[in-house]
This record gives sequence, structure tokens and C-alpha cells, in this order.
Amino acid sequence: MTIFAEKSRMNPAFNKILKEQIPQILPLVQRLMENQFSDEILQERFEEMFTQNYECFGIYLEEKLVGVFGMWFMTRHYAGRSCEPDHIYIDEAYRSKGMGKKLFEFIYAYAREKGCETSELNSYVHNFRSHKFYLNEDYVIKGYHFLKKL
Repeated sequence: MTIFAEKSRMNPAFNKILKEQIPQILPLVQRLMENQFSDEILQERFEEMFTQNYECFGIYLEEKLVGVFGMWFMTRHYAGRSCEPDHIYIDEAYRSKGMGKKLFEFIYAYAREKGCETSELNSYVHNFRSHKFYLNEDYVIKGYHFLKKL
């Protein structure tokens, strides 16, 4: 007789990434960014980001790094104290399994602890799956994000 164990629920841990741990997250960020930049450039940028109201977290399952995300903290005249989740990446093997929902529950709780009233984010126009997710999380599309290279 075969007994099947009930599929265990994913219980991710969200651990803060320190500056010296940046190399650990670079492979995930590279996948997200489709290898647009060298590791050296990303390392430099992350080191600078760490000095600008930015925090980075790894998403761990049983001590295995399966995702990464960052959060910017700022005060906006139109939104008050705000948290902006950034560069969210979850390894494909762990998507569509409730991980994103747990991640955003953590983000909202953490942002509230830091005195945030709102959360806002950017999403690439071609990332339709994320748009659906964010709309289901009650984000409202407020505008367009423009970028100009100088």
C-alpha cells in the first residue's frame, strides 16, 4: 500500500541581505534583468542603493535562496510615507504556489512597522502576470513610468 504525504505548504523565510551578501543574490537579479549588466556593475549599484533608504531581502525555503526583492522607503507628497517593492524575483519552480501572496503579506506588515501608509511599485509593461497579481492585491494603476538615458 502506498501512502502519499500531503503536499507541505511553503513557509518561506524573508531574511535581510547585508552588503557582504550581495554576490549571493546577483544570479537571481541577473535572471530578472536578463543579464543586461555585468555582475560588477550590479554589485556597485547595489552597494550604492544600500546607502539610500533601500533594504534587500532573500526569500528562503528550507535555507535555499529561491527569490529576492528590495524595498525603497520614502515620503511622497501625494502618498505620505511609502514603501516601494522593487526587483521582485521568485525562481520559476516556486511560482504560482502562493509564494507571492506570502511575500506581499510580509512586505505590507514590514512597511507598516516602518510607519508606511502606502505601497507603490513599478512593473515592466510586458510582465502581464505581475499586472494581474498586483491588481488582485488592490494596487491601482496611477500613471506611467518614464526613463531617459542621459
